[in-house]
Amino acid sequence: MIHFPREALARELVAALRGLTAFGDAHNGLFLAAPRRTGKSTFLQADLKPALEAAGVVVAYVDLWADQRRDPGLLIADAVARALAPRLGMMSRAARAARLESVTIAGALKIDVSKVGKVDGVTLPEALRALCEAAEAPVALIVDEAQHALTSEAGEATMAALKSARDQLNSPGQVHLMLVMSGSDRDKLLRLVNTNGAPFYGSQITRMPPLGQDFIDHVSRLITAQRPELAPVDGVTLLHAFERFGHRPQFFMEALGQALSPLSDQQHLRFEQAVFLAAQERQQADETQMESEYLSLKPLEQAVIWRLLEMGQRFRPYDAEALRFYREKTSAKVTVQQVQNALESLRKRHPALVWKSARGEYAVDDAAMYRWFEQRVRRANWPPVDPQGQLVVDGET
Repeated sequence: MIHFPREALARELVAALRGLTAFGDAHNGLFLAAPRRTGKSTFLQADLKPALEAAGVVVAYVDLWADQRRDPGLLIADAVARALAPRLGMMSRAARAARLESVTIAGALKIDVSKVGKVDGVTLPEALRALCEAAEAPVALIVDEAQHALTSEAGEATMAALKSARDQLNSPGQVHLMLVMSGSDRDKLLRLVNTNGAPFYGSQITRMPPLGQDFIDHVSRLITAQRPELAPVDGVTLLHAFERFGHRPQFFMEALGQALSPLSDQQHLRFEQAVFLAAQERQQADETQMESEYLSLKPLEQAVIWRLLEMGQRFRPYDAEALRFYREKTSAKVTVQQVQNALESLRKRHPALVWKSARGEYAVDDAAMYRWFEQRVRRANWPPVDPQGQLVVDGET
């Protein structure tokens, strides 16, 4: 798949992270939200990371979804340790040759030479300070899918430690530690910033601009260069198709490749129109999949999902209003224990339908489900109906 460089956006964010812009709070932490598969991770690794390094910043990157079996806190610690290890390598080898047990950074912090590459025995703020001192440069830590840190107590503690490190290392006019937290679900990411107990309380969530006309123009130029006979490219239709694909480049490029293939079964159509039809089919398939998942749930599970979608961050699973809602939708008596069982069942599905934080907060796992719900509400066709035309939430067959 092609990479569309977003160098201008990367440069703007680097300036903001370094505190070089007149307004903004990115130097205290940049929180970026963008739906899944819209190019967020590619931008962080292929555009923002190189731009930071070009500005003399040492970058540590970690994706908390890369290994969901491991604790998010350990993944973050490992990323810092990997960035630190090469810079301590020469010092640790010299220390071992001299039979020393530790090396000292900045005249204060001692690092056990047997544990270089690990954070054992060193707090995360100390490790980040050591990285700054060893590199003699500011450090940026990019945490992709940061909301996953909230699913464990260790992950929450790590976020609090990062906030402490930021406060210790930075001062007015001096930014030594830059934090970039990204997430595919804005509502989950908000839990890092929007309550008094949140580790980064007071910071703002920024929606990452989606790929749009500039991306389509780039693709159109590539098509014209390789297939001159297709010029001029209908960029308007391609943009509409891209929007139907939810601004997801992977699906768009797959459809484009199929439409341009000599083996395409739609040779009677211009390729732009074939891509647009593929986008409509994908949109319908996504909606059908979510509807199918919803209809496969038990009545109480459907009612819980409905309540979650309707209430968002205001969702309280066991309060009196919620219990009354469940009773109305299932036409049955509902206990707190039954709701707990329903939530656990929804969390254990593959893929999971419900996300839970270490503090017991709940959200729909896939943010796309919110958009599906809102669209159906606007069209006045919520809730989904079973094949016999009955409301599934009635629990009747």
